[in-house]
Amino acid sequence: MSVQSDASNENAASPAIPGLPPDWPQRATSALVDRVDDVRAKTTGPAISVARMVVYGVVALPLVIMALVLLIIGLVRGLDIALDRVWLAYMILGGVFVLAGLFLWTKRPKGAARQPG
Repeated sequence: MSVQSDASNENAASPAIPGLPPDWPQRATSALVDRVDDVRAKTTGPAISVARMVVYGVVALPLVIMALVLLIIGLVRGLDIALDRVWLAYMILGGVFVLAGLFLWTKRPKGAARQPG
């Protein structure tokens, strides 16, 4: 006899419990699996998302910093070649960075620069 026919014989031979439908083991198993899937989706799903963000951030942050440093170096060299005066390139880029800093300073939250207490 095959394993499948043995299992069907056992199910057919098992007596039904009064008051319960005959497919109650499948329903109970399905309900339990659904609950476990819900709990897993609510716990591991966000944990996996946070772990991915941390990993991508750890990889992306050094690359962004490196790209910004190389961009600034390229801007200084390009302005130096175009203007033929390195001090003027520094002055122009310094002015741009000061203006950007002032703009960001105006966007800060109220009271952010005050000492607590």
